[in-house]
Amino acid sequence: MPQQPRTFLDNFFLVIKGLCMGTANKVPGVSGGIVAFVAGFYEEFIYSLQKLNSKAVKLFFNGRFKSFFRYTNAKFLGLLIFGMLVSYFSVSRILDYFLDHNEVFVWATFFGMVIGSIYHIGKDFAPWNKRTVPAGIIGLVIGISISFLNPAKENDNLFFVFFCGIVSVSGMTLPGLSGSFILILLGNYVLLLVDSVNALYDTFSEVFSGDFSFVKNSERIQILKILGVFTLGSVTGLVTFSHLLSYVLKHFKATTTAVLLGFITGSLGVLWPWKRTIFKVDKAGNPLLDSNGDKIILNYKRHLPQMAEAETWWAILFILTGILVLLILDWYGNNRKKNEQVRATR
Repeated sequence: MPQQPRTFLDNFFLVIKGLCMGTANKVPGVSGGIVAFVAGFYEEFIYSLQKLNSKAVKLFFNGRFKSFFRYTNAKFLGLLIFGMLVSYFSVSRILDYFLDHNEVFVWATFFGMVIGSIYHIGKDFAPWNKRTVPAGIIGLVIGISISFLNPAKENDNLFFVFFCGIVSVSGMTLPGLSGSFILILLGNYVLLLVDSVNALYDTFSEVFSGDFSFVKNSERIQILKILGVFTLGSVTGLVTFSHLLSYVLKHFKATTTAVLLGFITGSLGVLWPWKRTIFKVDKAGNPLLDSNGDKIILNYKRHLPQMAEAETWWAILFILTGILVLLILDWYGNNRKKNEQVRATR
């Protein structure tokens, strides 16, 4: 796929999109892939990931850095990844605060954004036929089914952890499928995204202070090993998914888009704003805590909103705000296409 020429403003918005992807991936139930799909760079994102292959490795180790940079579309991926890293230390922290204090409004905003994304994707999707309609229904059924699955128990078997790594990147590559929510269903969200990350942070802190006592800590070594296997699985999943999606987008674009559209619609069940978080508890009924001291999420129990409550109407306002955000992105994408067409005719 040919690389698109970008202005400084385009590159700035690409960082913002990466920031939005990182923020979306942070929330169980929200897919960063939706951001890529709606913002109009999903195909370029998948094709760029596909270029991280043996040829790219040869170019890099042969010192052909300019060719490597161009072949892998490294500037595009670099700006996106930079935005994701910035989100981890900025927006995601703010998001954590609002999830603790105004959870329903956060869910409402994302719920509105997904509704907006369905409109954005569906409005220009013309080829509904005997092939794409069943594909869309299949995607819808799968999306709804995932929304109501019950989570499994935590499992630190390394083969299972590797599998968790593979599916955890799904939120980046598959719009509508949240990698964080899938890890909750697999029972390993706390182990892999909380405890393991905290162990890595503690290890780095100790190493920088000259303390290497962690090498004698068998529990720390085990959890670092788990994190390493999880990371390896994530890289494997990223490369594998990108090649698979690149192939189906190239040969079955309409059918694939129909499946994704149905899948995204089905994911609304996960994002329903009016729900009660169910936490893991011990035999005495006391909530279990992770290594950060936070309650461990087990699942969600959905309910209908109380229309007499002011909070409900505020939540509806946030839903409308989420939709508006997508309409603005839609406007920006259309405006960028018009500018590219103008530049092409000159």
